[in-house]
Amino acid sequence: MFAMVLREAGGFLAPECRPTPEPGPGEVRIRVEACAVCRTDLHLIDGELPQATYPIVPGHEVVGIVAARGPDVREPPLGSRVGVPWLGHACGHCSHCEAGRENLCDAPGFTGCTRDGGFATDILAEAAFTIPLGADLDPVATAPLLCAGLIGWRTLRMAGAAETVGLYGFGAAAHIIAQVCRWQGRRVFAFTRPGDRETQAFARSVGAEWAGGTDAPPPAPLDAALVFAPDGALVPTALKAVRKGGRVVCGGIHMSDIPAFPYELLWGERAVLSVANLTREDARSFFALVPRAGIVTHTRPYPLERANEAIADHRSGILRGAAVLVPQPLARRPTT
Repeated sequence: MFAMVLREAGGFLAPECRPTPEPGPGEVRIRVEACAVCRTDLHLIDGELPQATYPIVPGHEVVGIVAARGPDVREPPLGSRVGVPWLGHACGHCSHCEAGRENLCDAPGFTGCTRDGGFATDILAEAAFTIPLGADLDPVATAPLLCAGLIGWRTLRMAGAAETVGLYGFGAAAHIIAQVCRWQGRRVFAFTRPGDRETQAFARSVGAEWAGGTDAPPPAPLDAALVFAPDGALVPTALKAVRKGGRVVCGGIHMSDIPAFPYELLWGERAVLSVANLTREDARSFFALVPRAGIVTHTRPYPLERANEAIADHRSGILRGAAVLVPQPLARRPTT
């Protein structure tokens, strides 16, 4: 097998040939068809995730085909298409797992962070934490749904019955969730870097009713603000835009420090919430609505060996949607 390996925090990914691994008890080996690049991968590379282990193969938005199963595994079937998300293991017996909140597990495992991920031709995964996917799905278009979609979906669900939703940071997650919001009949306002008219136009093209800079007030008070950008300064900015009783939900795994702000911004029963990881129930409910909502992901495919280029493009903010790494020959597919 071939993998792009991050040997230490702050470095570049290096190509490495390895023996193809055999799955152990409870595991499957998956032949990777596509793996999207996530903002969390940048935090991993920069050494901002304390739970990370190095060296590591990043990547947790994986789509592939089950190529081998451990001796005790009956599902998923050989030859079936599955997804591998960020949450790769939960203990099943801590108080959080027993309460149905495996995303808060005290002894979790994370794909591409504590166990090798999908920036490779093959990946081992716990069979119980794979997500069944349709045989007719496009791997490149589907890959961003495994984190940008799932975390975006969990973030939106935590916003409750908000009718007017502000999206702060319009990248991979926001461009998916904007489509979900419009399908649900919610109003969507998109906030981008000030002056970024190209991203604002992109936001309007995928369902935003209004798009402007984070320095501009929305055209109407928000019931909820979803913060996908890792900038803690956006939290008080979002609180200013949220009506009484509204919620600000932070959807990233890492964010810079939130600056001090006056209590009056929080007063009026406004709430600030964070999203931690995801659950398998999130995956079941989200992938059930994907075809009904008509979600279209915008992607730019890169050959696997050009992972560092894809990461640099993601970091620069030039992408409209998501970068997706694909082993050949899938890399020859046109951009969707």
